[in-house]
Amino acid sequence: MSEQKVSNERKRELEKIDPFQESLFKAMNYAKEYKKQLIIIAGAFVLVAVVFASVMYSFQKAENSAAMLVSQALSKYNKADDPKKGYIEIENDFKTVFTDFSNTAAGKQALVQFAKICYEASKFDQSFKYYTKALEVFKNEALMENFLLSSLGHVCLARNDLDEAIKYFTQIEQGKTDLLKDEAKFTLAMLNEAADNVIESKKMYQQIVTEYANSMYVSIAQSKIN
Repeated sequence: MSEQKVSNERKRELEKIDPFQESLFKAMNYAKEYKKQLIIIAGAFVLVAVVFASVMYSFQKAENSAAMLVSQALSKYNKADDPKKGYIEIENDFKTVFTDFSNTAAGKQALVQFAKICYEASKFDQSFKYYTKALEVFKNEALMENFLLSSLGHVCLARNDLDEAIKYFTQIEQGKTDLLKDEAKFTLAMLNEAADNVIESKKMYQQIVTEYANSMYVSIAQSKIN
């Protein structure tokens, strides 16, 4: 009798659905009821994944193509026997990069590389144009920004546009990042000296000696003070 009672209780327990099973059955019924909608959602998810993968592949392909074009152009430039000849040989290559791959990392870096090539070929207006574009692209990267401001300053000196040169070097001199700040101060000191602003010139030379002991400009600045 006792064994029969235990058996009946066990049977009733087995007949009860535990919470996990209940949830599973509900999910199965939901899936059956909304089968069409679920198929559509799953299809949309797959489509998004495919589109995303396609876009990423396209970006990577564009990046690789841009990098290859820039590398080939630089190789061609380095083989030229003078900067002006090299500029002529690779000008169209870089313009193709700027037209077709402007949004790639390689395309953005190419602005800086081509601006330097233009400068070396004494194409100062072109150099200014591409350094300015690069500055707009890298304006939120402090170190790169200082490098480009310095480059623009030197291009302006080459163009004999002293006021513009002062503007760019002053931005570096007053900025938060120390990169090239000693060079900016030294250039501004020389420009002030050339303009007979002796007091301001010596002040900047003194700052170089005091604040930038390891600078390559220290010895010259010290001689200017003395």
